[in-house]
Amino acid sequence: MLRALYSASSGMESQQTQLDVISNNLANVSTTGFKKSKAEFQDLLYQTTSAPGADAGGGNQVPTGVQIGHGSRLVSTAKVFTNGELKQTGERLDLAIEGDGFFEVQMPDGSKAYTRDGNLKTGPDGRILTSTGLPLQGGFQPIPAGSTNVSIASTGEVSISGSAGNSSFRMQLVRFANPAGLSSLGRNLYAETPASGAAEIGSPGESGFGTVQQGALEMSNVKVVEEMVNLIVAQRAYEVNSKAVQAADEMLQMSNNIRR
Repeated sequence: MLRALYSASSGMESQQTQLDVISNNLANVSTTGFKKSKAEFQDLLYQTTSAPGADAGGGNQVPTGVQIGHGSRLVSTAKVFTNGELKQTGERLDLAIEGDGFFEVQMPDGSKAYTRDGNLKTGPDGRILTSTGLPLQGGFQPIPAGSTNVSIASTGEVSISGSAGNSSFRMQLVRFANPAGLSSLGRNLYAETPASGAAEIGSPGESGFGTVQQGALEMSNVKVVEEMVNLIVAQRAYEVNSKAVQAADEMLQMSNNIRR
């Protein structure tokens, strides 16, 4: 019965973590470029009283054995990098990536980070920045003052025209062999890790990289109905585990009340 208490309590802890992950997903349902997380669990070690296939005597073998588990534990909270829906905004520097890839930005300490948030702005010096003021890398060049038209093709070619003349450049995207291995930094940013693999740079629309769409933003890939269903399942599982704790406690109380 003590084992039941610990197993059920580990289940309650697992479902509490599941609830935390679902809550974060729902909180970011309107966050541009947000990628939902999913909690993944494993069962704990088993106490083996009789191993499957053990000798039962007379040349016979135990067909199944006796193994009792000790609950569950969290092993990962993996990001799901499916594409979110595109929202048309009409802003000339709003960019959405359709397919594989990230925008590369420079952090204040000089390191690199990566984002799917294409809500871009221009700084006082014409540099293209994220909404938090981080400069875009990957071939992005400043937009001269007085520019009247900025046209961005799906393959990343940027054409600028205005009083300062015409200019053009081509942006680049970054992708990873295992994007789920990226480290989440908050502010819609990710950092490279050994698990994600090294950053691979390429042009939009080539070699499997996604294309870009001007005047649109990629919204969160969180599906509210799906998360609400997961929320109910987590709540019911938590409730059932709490009932198991209560039942084990009552059985222990009965054992303690036995009189000889």
